Amino acid sequence: MGKASDALFSLKPVTFHYKKEIDPAGAQQFGLVAEDVEKINPDLVARDEEGNVNSVRYDQVNAMLLNEFLKEHQKDEDQQATVSELKLVVAEQEKRLAHQEQQIAILTAAFERVSAQGEVNRPASRVSY
Repeated sequence: MGKASDALFSLKPVTFHYKKEIDPAGAQQFGLVAEDVEKINPDLVARDEEGNVNSVRYDQVNAMLLNEFLKEHQKDEDQQATVSELKLVVAEQEKRLAHQEQQIAILTAAFERVSAQGEVNRPASRVSY
């Protein structure tokens, strides 16, 4: 189906009530306006014997919705895989950072020891009068 289901993003759902002779209770309905759907994709409407639009082919819309769901599901799985990979990279970087921090601490301590020894062994400066 590929990109054929992209037409769904142009559809505008509506609420409506059937005429009293069709639904005397007047229950609220949810759906699409067939004439609007025809403008977006003529294959999604049913026509009467005279060729006039009379309803939406919801079975076709449902198949398109499933296609869009599957495309989004695949994107989600791809994103989850990317997140997992990134978590591994972050964990590795955190290990490297911890190792580098240890090395810095060792080098700092060694520098401080050498620095302290240098001060002890340094000859006194000459003071001229």
